Amino acid sequence: MDEQYYLPLAYLNAWEYCPRRFFLEYELGENADNEHIIIGRHLHRNVDDEGKNIEGDKIVYRHQWVWSERLLVNGIIDAVEEKDNQLIPLEFKKGRMANHKSDHFQLCAAAMCLEERTGGFIPYGEIFYYANRRRERVDFTDILRQATEQAISQARAAIGGKMPLPIDHPKKCQDCSLQKICLPKEIKKLRLEV
Repeated sequence: MDEQYYLPLAYLNAWEYCPRRFFLEYELGENADNEHIIIGRHLHRNVDDEGKNIEGDKIVYRHQWVWSERLLVNGIIDAVEEKDNQLIPLEFKKGRMANHKSDHFQLCAAAMCLEERTGGFIPYGEIFYYANRRRERVDFTDILRQATEQAISQARAAIGGKMPLPIDHPKKCQDCSLQKICLPKEIKKLRLEV
């Protein structure tokens, strides 16, 4: 497996969240911490240890490396539960449960990696949102699978291209750890003055 050509699953999440964020992180190697990143890292401390344990009638594999030679993506999934010979990928996220397409794409891509590795079919996965203390079931429909593959293709096509402009989504920009690097308000203002 030649690592340099594989798109990490976390960057697929970044692409869907904001193409400019993806460019800053993937192309330029920019990273910055803010309260969301620090809290997320703290909450992840228990799932970031690789291991296997039995919880009742299921086996839980934590911090599992997955990859797809077909999609050229790879990364770590927080956990994979196995119950009745069915694998259920599980991601842990800091925020509140909502329709976060970026999280769904990341989880779906991880499931497709697992399917390729095992030869099995994974109908759904789950995302545990710490803010709600609840799991969201994400069905891997044909539509979600196609959208995930399209996002992978778009992200890969953007590699080596021009830096995208800031998105027009003030809430995402406000919560983004790269806001002081990206400078979305300043760039928008400069563009209006030209």
